[in-house]
Amino acid sequence: MLNITIICIAKTKEKYFIEPFQEYKKRLLPYANINLKEIPACKLTNTNNISMVKKEEGKKILKAINPAHAVIILSEDGMQASSEDFAKHMINWQEKGSLQFIIGGAYGLDEEVKKSANMLLSFSKMTFTHEMIRVFLVEQIYRAFMINNNKKYHY
Repeated sequence: MLNITIICIAKTKEKYFIEPFQEYKKRLLPYANINLKEIPACKLTNTNNISMVKKEEGKKILKAINPAHAVIILSEDGMQASSEDFAKHMINWQEKGSLQFIIGGAYGLDEEVKKSANMLLSFSKMTFTHEMIRVFLVEQIYRAFMINNNKKYHY
């Protein structure tokens, strides 16, 4: 079974984001184990700036990444893919044994984190909250498994 870790900044507090995430995590159990690693966000204060916050959060993310596994970073400057293309990429990434998806915080990701990626992936040119994108990501992972296993799921 494939191990997938979603490394992200900040916790999700709202039930309306937690419940769908948990539902897709449950649906994925025959195919993959989903591990959510939430890293505390750094606060913007009078003594720092956005660049400093991104750098500090980036250090924490880089400590959490296992470079032996595939690292896919969700980034607005990443490649956009259809669900079918994403499913094909999932097959290739699985060869690494484990996958790690990285979701940045409110101010985005430090460039050092982006350099650690096997791929930068964008879900849209629009901006979404980190809570929303977690649900979108786990749903697309589930959809990819359905596509790759020739199972019906909204297509």
